[in-house]
Amino acid sequence: MTDWFRRVAVKSRHLDRGLAHVSDTDRGLTSTVASLPPTRWDAAMCRLSKAADHSALWVVVAGVLAVRRGAGRKAAGRGLLSIALSSGIANGILKPLLPRRRPAAAELPWHRRIPDPPTSSSFPSGHAASAAAFATAVVLENPRIAPAVVPLAAAVAYSRVHVGVHWASDVLAGAAVGSTVALATQRWWPVRPTDEARARPVDTVPDLPQGDGLVIIANPFSGPPDYDVSDEIAAALPAARLLRVTEDTRVDDQLKESIAELGDWVRAIGVAGGDGTVASAAGVADEYRLPLVVVPAGTLNHFARDVGVYDLQEAVDATQAGEAVAVDLGLVEAHPGAGDDPENPDVIRTRYFLNTASVGSYPELVRLREKWQPRWGKWPAFLAALVTVLRRSERVQVKFDDRWHEVWFIFVGNGPYHPRGMVPAWRPTLDSGLLDVRWLRADVRFSRLRVVVAMMLGALGHSRVYHQTEVAELDVELKVPSMLATDGEVVEEAGRYTFRVAKDPIPIYRRDEDRWSGRDRPFRG
Repeated sequence: MTDWFRRVAVKSRHLDRGLAHVSDTDRGLTSTVASLPPTRWDAAMCRLSKAADHSALWVVVAGVLAVRRGAGRKAAGRGLLSIALSSGIANGILKPLLPRRRPAAAELPWHRRIPDPPTSSSFPSGHAASAAAFATAVVLENPRIAPAVVPLAAAVAYSRVHVGVHWASDVLAGAAVGSTVALATQRWWPVRPTDEARARPVDTVPDLPQGDGLVIIANPFSGPPDYDVSDEIAAALPAARLLRVTEDTRVDDQLKESIAELGDWVRAIGVAGGDGTVASAAGVADEYRLPLVVVPAGTLNHFARDVGVYDLQEAVDATQAGEAVAVDLGLVEAHPGAGDDPENPDVIRTRYFLNTASVGSYPELVRLREKWQPRWGKWPAFLAALVTVLRRSERVQVKFDDRWHEVWFIFVGNGPYHPRGMVPAWRPTLDSGLLDVRWLRADVRFSRLRVVVAMMLGALGHSRVYHQTEVAELDVELKVPSMLATDGEVVEEAGRYTFRVAKDPIPIYRRDEDRWSGRDRPFRG
């Protein structure tokens, strides 16, 4: 026991000497900064420091980044989430636990003082924590913004020493807290390493100059209500046969009629719309063995983003260059049950899906997440939606792998999704030939609570409730017929479903970015 006390006393003396050294260094740096001659930057530092109060500066920057969809909007969302978490830790936990006096205002020249200086604990710097959290989060999502946001964050952090409201060690500690929190968000909200998924190139697709040989259908009911991409398609692809979806027509029927009418002239089909519209067109492409042109014109365009087609111009460039990749197409067969169709009792109804299919409460979860995501961010919206759905939903009894299971839902992805053991967010590859099957068990005690806690800890993959496998085919039988959703839309009700990947992938036009890097793009009609 005496040796233990002796070791503790030695460590305490070392700690005291270390803290004394930090304190001396802080005073020396503060004195050096206070002795600097007046310059025009003094006023700028004061204004910048005040602008960052309550993270107002970062909210404005996030608003600018969020104007455009894509990496900028994701960067803004991650940045604001990181600020909220780091500010709570720095101001709500560390400051009360580690009180410290701020530098004496009397030692600072009057022209560097800010009005209404803070009186809370000096350690750590909340401004530095928020600045580092925002900058780190933004760079994680969009490294190209680093030259703009990192120097701004560093200037905000330094300004707190320049105006005399923090010691240098306060700023360093705050920056460490903010950066650590931003990096930790990847546990719940992983950063997508690349915008487009991998897929093998297809060299046999025809080039379609100005749309020659292309039948393309546009759905004006997809996406924003005041936006119709049809006119832009007609201008960009004047040689194509352009169809428009109406309220009383089906996408696949219109395409099949045009293919029958135009015969061998048709060398590819195209579609402009959301994932549901694209799935219908993809089914026709699979049936007629034709390549597919995808123009993102829906609300979220999950599939087009995975393929790597972000706008009409990219689709036009790919068609004129004759560049495409092989992409798997998911199939689900709804097997007939008693009373389904008395006239055709043996008819199996086949549905195509591009992204996901599900049985149980998962479609409602997706609907709520997408409704709340613009306001709260992806992960908080998913957690809130999961809690809501688990509270409302009923258990589903299903049979697969030759035994019965009691689950909340079954998720089936067209290809393995990442991250594993968490919210499925993206696909690293589009031609794996596998289905990603995930389910949440409902027969485990306190299964709802277990799921929520595991989600909050970022440890869902280690929970007994969560299960995941990758298979080429999955046959699911239900004790009570249940609804099927494909790509987020409820489309079917049956007592048995068979999921699989189509025998052959379909070619989808995608520009080869490596090939055209540093060169002129193909002719834009």
